[in-house]
Amino acid sequence: MARRPTIKDIARRAGVSQSAVSFALNGRPGVSEHTRGRIRRVAEELGWQPNSAARALSGERSGAVGLVLARPAHTLGVESFFLQLVSGIQEVLSAGRTALLFQVVEDIDAECAVYRRWWAERRVDGVLVVDPRTRDPRPELLAELGLPAVLIGGTGTPPGAADASVSCVWADDTRAMTEVLDHLHGLGHRRITHIAGLPGLSHTARRIASLRAEAERLGLPAAQVRSVTTDYSDTEGAAATRRVLAEPGPPTALIYDNDVMAVAGSAVAAELGIPVPGRLSIVAWDDSALCRVTHPRLTALVRDTAGFGRLAAEELLAVLAGAPPRARESELPRLEPRESTAPPPAAY
Repeated sequence: MARRPTIKDIARRAGVSQSAVSFALNGRPGVSEHTRGRIRRVAEELGWQPNSAARALSGERSGAVGLVLARPAHTLGVESFFLQLVSGIQEVLSAGRTALLFQVVEDIDAECAVYRRWWAERRVDGVLVVDPRTRDPRPELLAELGLPAVLIGGTGTPPGAADASVSCVWADDTRAMTEVLDHLHGLGHRRITHIAGLPGLSHTARRIASLRAEAERLGLPAAQVRSVTTDYSDTEGAAATRRVLAEPGPPTALIYDNDVMAVAGSAVAAELGIPVPGRLSIVAWDDSALCRVTHPRLTALVRDTAGFGRLAAEELLAVLAGAPPRARESELPRLEPRESTAPPPAAY
């Protein structure tokens, strides 16, 4: 294995002292501009890069930000949302030569433990926090540690979290759910079930509350418009679909909290001999290639998820540069009607 070049190697090649190399590479006075230029050329020839761990220990920035996902690992490989989110985050960070340290853990306690370890080791300059909880210990912990953070998917109430030291970027799930329900109600649907994501997540709670409030406004009985929580996986999405369609007076429309569950639900309907949209309409919360290649193509909420990631990364870099905490709203998702939604048959 090739040995990484050190300051000692640079000093030997340039014919100067190690302290002169340190001054030159760290932009400190003590060497002439001619010597500084020669040292930097030698460092580039040798392929030298600063040791981020050593820089962090000296009080300088690590040049990295962190992202921890506390979700079942089996749900991440098939869901496009996080891939698009991370691609947007990485686009901004790469331009600023900032690394992204990424880790998947089992639960929120493990996530908090990672933050404590990263802070103690000075591994990251700040963190991007996803999946806000209804009872979330993370903002308080991050404030206590003094670790800069941006909450992705907060409530939109400045600063977007319980503690004023945490910024947030958010999308209006409430208005998006209202648009979906209004679309289905306008088609004539009165029995609608929402196959929701993980219970305890703030956006799950907001979508459920919005569904109830809009159903009440439209005069729909609570028993006919309801939500069922899952873990976001195709397995639980399919199981929930099978369960609600087997009930007396089954729904004529289903709203799924992601694309994977919507496609799984469409497959269950086909297996049960229930035509889509002839007897059952389907809406996916997040649009993806899956929604567009499935037959029939699925009506879905379209949003720039990569743009959401870019906004979050830009906000974290701004916080690291000294900007005050704030809440920034991303563009409102728009409903894209496709072949999977239509009026229910008169008999239903």
